[in-house]
Amino acid sequence: MPERSSATPAPLPSRYPGERLGLPETGPRSIGRAGRRIAALAIDYACAALIALAFFDYDPLAILIIFASVQILFVPTIGGSPGHRILGMRVVALRGGWIGVWRPIVRAVLLTLVIPAVIWDSDQRGFHDKLAGTALIRNP
Repeated sequence: MPERSSATPAPLPSRYPGERLGLPETGPRSIGRAGRRIAALAIDYACAALIALAFFDYDPLAILIIFASVQILFVPTIGGSPGHRILGMRVVALRGGWIGVWRPIVRAVLLTLVIPAVIWDSDQRGFHDKLAGTALIRNP
């Protein structure tokens, strides 16, 4: 019979997204769910595409640069992208305080790569949020 190791036991699975982060299950400050997140992404991407169509002959690279620029500009100033704010969400630093400048840059670069944004943990935080130390929550 194998011996038990003295290692720390694995954490219990959370009952809802955000529980391990100390966030409520529903309502204000709860994790922004997938439907809202995807809709906010669609709003932001559509706006970037319209701007690229108007000024850059719908260049795909221009769309990505505009999309990333909007994220970098609006996350630290108004707490989220226009899509986030329209749908009642905001990006917060998990340790509290101002989100700063580097977190929106990390998030935006990883969002434009797409893959990190579709890899989620049990708290429904994308890899881009995990690396930046942020969470997308519902507004109070």
